[in-house]
Amino acid sequence: MAKVYYDGDANLEVLKDKMIAIVGFGNQGGAQGQNLKDSGLNVIIAEVEGTPNWKAAQEAGFEVMTAAEAAKKGDIIQILIPDEVQGKVYKESIKRYMKPGKTLMFSHGFNIHFKAIKAPKGVDVIMVAPKGPGFMVRETYSQGAGVPALIAIYQDATGKAKETALAYAKGIGAARAGVFETTFKEEVETDLFGEQTVLCGGCTSLVKAGFETLVEAGYQPEMAYFECVHELKLIVDLIYKQGLLGMRKAISNTAEYGDLTVGPKIVDDKTKKKMQKALKRIQSGAFAREWLKENKEGCKNFNELRAKDKNHLIEKVGAELRGMMSWLKK
Repeated sequence: MAKVYYDGDANLEVLKDKMIAIVGFGNQGGAQGQNLKDSGLNVIIAEVEGTPNWKAAQEAGFEVMTAAEAAKKGDIIQILIPDEVQGKVYKESIKRYMKPGKTLMFSHGFNIHFKAIKAPKGVDVIMVAPKGPGFMVRETYSQGAGVPALIAIYQDATGKAKETALAYAKGIGAARAGVFETTFKEEVETDLFGEQTVLCGGCTSLVKAGFETLVEAGYQPEMAYFECVHELKLIVDLIYKQGLLGMRKAISNTAEYGDLTVGPKIVDDKTKKKMQKALKRIQSGAFAREWLKENKEGCKNFNELRAKDKNHLIEKVGAELRGMMSWLKK
């Protein structure tokens, strides 16, 4: 079982005299930066001048500067920009300022694990990864709670890397909920696997296949949407709050019997073997190389796939039905 840490295991004093440079004021950067600031820590923000995020950081009361300026000034450099651009920004703006004793930090280990970023030997390389979106990290902190997080140590040059990671986790509120220790390898590979086979890729493909099956059988698209998309939230919310068993207690016996007898025939051993193949592609670095190559070449295939799904009947029907649901606009 993973080791779990709480507020009492972390000491904010470790960070009191440090300057924390957050590179990127987006979803996670904005939330983490504001939480750290409210925890009494010194935070500066790196953004692209003239962008909405630059303006938002200024309006939130932060000193905002370029990535190079922040890397030079910061003792802890937390990179919270998209995976596909981290390597370029690091090489062009951050690398030369990574002096011995500094800390290079991430909330996802993609670029370190797949070696798109290679940190010098004298610096600590750590990860603090909240298990929730930025708005939730900020909202729960403001309510006196927090979102659980993962910490990992890739390189401990100072002998204090874990202290820094735990203190940072406490600063963003994660230690209130629980901080789990992992490795960069485990975090990255499980995260990519979950996204590709269950949470995003698996879920959206299953939803589309169900919708298409009903429509092709002659059922109204609206009925197919309600049954294969709209009601998914009910089931996911039940699982999120009560687990699989709790969800099954909340649905009808008919639904539960169908779940237990038909579900395993849809997602069967053949599906699991395909999941294992997907995991091996992640572990070997093949997916990472493909994704970085796709970006380097202008994302032609990525954009074509986006455009194809944008025109799917499920999107047209869904937009019309969601437009009738006034509560979704609140």
